[in-house]
Amino acid sequence: MLSRAEALHVSRSGPILASATTSSGWAINDLTPDGRLMQRVEGQTRKTWTFKDYSRDRVQVAVAGTSEARPIHSEIQLWIGPDWTPFTLKAYSEDGKKRPIQTLIGTRNKAAMIEVRNTGEYEFPFNAASNYPKGAMATLAEDLPATTQGELIQGNALRSFNLKSGTTQLELILKTDGKQLNARIEMLDGPNNPKQCYEVFTNNGELNSLVVCFDVEQYAGNTLRIMNLAPVEFPCYCFMKEA
Repeated sequence: MLSRAEALHVSRSGPILASATTSSGWAINDLTPDGRLMQRVEGQTRKTWTFKDYSRDRVQVAVAGTSEARPIHSEIQLWIGPDWTPFTLKAYSEDGKKRPIQTLIGTRNKAAMIEVRNTGEYEFPFNAASNYPKGAMATLAEDLPATTQGELIQGNALRSFNLKSGTTQLELILKTDGKQLNARIEMLDGPNNPKQCYEVFTNNGELNSLVVCFDVEQYAGNTLRIMNLAPVEFPCYCFMKEA
């Protein structure tokens, strides 16, 4: 079981990491062990999941490739009510089986619907599932910032962090103090060679913080690049934990 007390300390030159253990619960098979909530999403189609528990404020989404070496081009949206979409996440993975899309999305304690759209070609289907998180996953969005020193990223700023050798998983949270969050995150394994990307927009980066997990390949040059796409008036805070 992952200990949330294992903190990540961030300095100006980049993150200095304490020892950690690999988190469980992110994979699509952990989210739906019996496969009942898993749906196959063909290219240029979409699938939805409905949530009606007002006592819960977050849902978990996982998108995984059906075979190796096939990319994922997806867009995940949170719907609240008939015409309100407060959160949109565009996600890309070069290899959806080795590097699945894994995220937590805040529902603001409202009845909500999650849409996962395959924006890729019909030759590249993928599997997707969504459910309320369980165990430590249910409180991760609060626990990680509480045990981790954050890094301020000003509007229109770019920050890069080198991952330490041996890292297999990276948990990351981007949030604001209630202002809009508009940012792009890239996992690179060389100069301008993104293996996985997330681009988020929400009108409230506190209620809908970006919470994602990267499965990291064992490359020497793994680098995380974060770009705050919002104007200078909208800074965000980054919290990370390697395992």
